[in-house]
Amino acid sequence: MATTPPRSALHLTSTLLTATVALYMALVAFGNITDFGTNQAFVQHVLAMDTTFKDDDLMWRAITNEGLQNTAYVAIIVWETVAALVLIYGTWLWFRRDDLAARRFSTYGLLMVMLLFGAGFMAIGGEWFSMWQSEDWNGLDAALRVFVLSGVALIVVQLPAGARDA
Repeated sequence: MATTPPRSALHLTSTLLTATVALYMALVAFGNITDFGTNQAFVQHVLAMDTTFKDDDLMWRAITNEGLQNTAYVAIIVWETVAALVLIYGTWLWFRRDDLAARRFSTYGLLMVMLLFGAGFMAIGGEWFSMWQSEDWNGLDAALRVFVLSGVALIVVQLPAGARDA
């Protein structure tokens, strides 16, 4: 009778961190799909820059076309959903002990999350659309939390295989 060797602490950590971010992204996507209007308003206000300082040198960046705003929001939801599915698959691979594939898919999913929250929300939303100026529609703190969580998970996932055997 074959026995499975015990999981290393790093294997378990990689599994649980990937699962945590997968759960978070699945809940975010589910929330945005089932309560479409709440974060739709957030995206619309950020893109319209209607709660920023109204600096003429920046306001040319505003996107006020509702169709473009909704397209951006749907693209965000699709990205969140795909990232969640990739991370769920990565988690499943960790549980199956297919570490090479698990590392690859976890990396893809975590990078997707980091791109969305880092490049999308912090850089584009925060700086290009001056979200930092808004008292009502500023998601920079939340974006940073998700970016850091995903980054920590990515670092653990990328630790050398030899360190996993300890």
